[in-house]
Amino acid sequence: ETTLKAASKAVVDHHHLLPFSATWGDGTLSSSDGQRFAVQRDGLLGAVYPRYFGYYDRALTLYTHLSDRFGVFATQAISCAPREAGYVLDGLMENDTLVRPLAHTTDTHGFTEQLFGLCHLLGIAFMPRLKDLPDQRLYKLDRDADHGPLEPLFHAVVDTALIAEQWDQLLRIAASLRDRTAPAHVVLQRLINASPADRVSKALTALGRACKTLFVLRYIHEEPTRLAIQRQLNRGEARHSLARWLFFANRGEFRVADYEEVMNKASCLGLLSNAAVLWNTVQIERVVGRLRAGGAEIDPADLAHVWPLQHARIIPNGTYFLGWPQNEMAEAAPA
Repeated sequence: ETTLKAASKAVVDHHHLLPFSATWGDGTLSSSDGQRFAVQRDGLLGAVYPRYFGYYDRALTLYTHLSDRFGVFATQAISCAPREAGYVLDGLMENDTLVRPLAHTTDTHGFTEQLFGLCHLLGIAFMPRLKDLPDQRLYKLDRDADHGPLEPLFHAVVDTALIAEQWDQLLRIAASLRDRTAPAHVVLQRLINASPADRVSKALTALGRACKTLFVLRYIHEEPTRLAIQRQLNRGEARHSLARWLFFANRGEFRVADYEEVMNKASCLGLLSNAAVLWNTVQIERVVGRLRAGGAEIDPADLAHVWPLQHARIIPNGTYFLGWPQNEMAEAAPA
C-alpha cells in the first residue's frame, strides 16, 4: 500500500506541475464521490445495495477524491451502508500530493452539518450540491436581526455563546485531524453520535449550521458557484467511466473479501487512472500544439471542456501477439 501510494503521488504531482494541466483548473478545487462495485464473497465491506445490484448481490464502495485537474489523490474502500459524508475528511487529511484543495464539493450523500463545521475549522470551503435545497433549514446569528424579505427562510437561531464556550475544544479537534493523530471518519462519527448533553458536539453542530446557512445563501445568489460545483461533480462522474473501463478483470468485481486485498486493487485502479489522465494530457497538448503551429485558433475556454478522461485508445487488457519465433518459423517453412 505504501509503494502504491508513493507511485500514485509521483504521477499526480508530475501531472499537477505540467503547465497544460492548468487548462482545467488551478488545483484548489476538489470533489469526492463513491463508485459501487460488486463483491463476490461475504466480508465486512460487502453490503446489499438494491439500487444497482438487487436484493441478493453484495457490493462495496470505492470512495475517491479528485482534483479539478483530474488527479485522484485519495481512495478508500468502504461499505455501501454508511453515509459517505463520514469519509470526506479522510481523503483530504491523508493527502500527501502537491494538490492542496481550498474548496471541496460532494453530492447530498456526502453532506452533514457537522462536516460543514469541521471543514471551516480546517480552512476548507465545503460546497456540497444539495438535492433537497428547498427543505434545508437556515439559521440566524442574531435573534433580533430583521432580514426583510428573507426573514421567512430562517427557522432558528445559532447558539453563538455555545460556540465561543467550546471554541478551544473545537480547535483541538481540528488540530488532531490536521496532525493525523486520529482517523477523521472516527472523530466525525463520534461527534455525530454523541449524546444530546455533549456540549462539544452541540457547538460543532451550531457552527456547521452557521456555515451551511452562509453557503446556501451564496449558492442561491451566485450562478458561477453553482456552475463550478456542477462541473467538478461531472468530472468525478466522468472519471468513474474511466475507472469502470480499466477495471476489466473478474468482470469488474472484487472476488476477495480481505480488506488489504481490496485496498490493493483499489489503489492499483487509482494509479492506472492517474496514468491514463497523464498520458491523455500529454497527447492532447501535443495535438493542440500541432494545430496551433498550423495556424488554427483554439479558444482556451473551449479547450477546458476537452477532458483527459478519454479511453477509446486505451486497451485495458493489453495486446498479445501469438506466433512462433522467427527462427522456428524459418525451419518449419516448406522447402
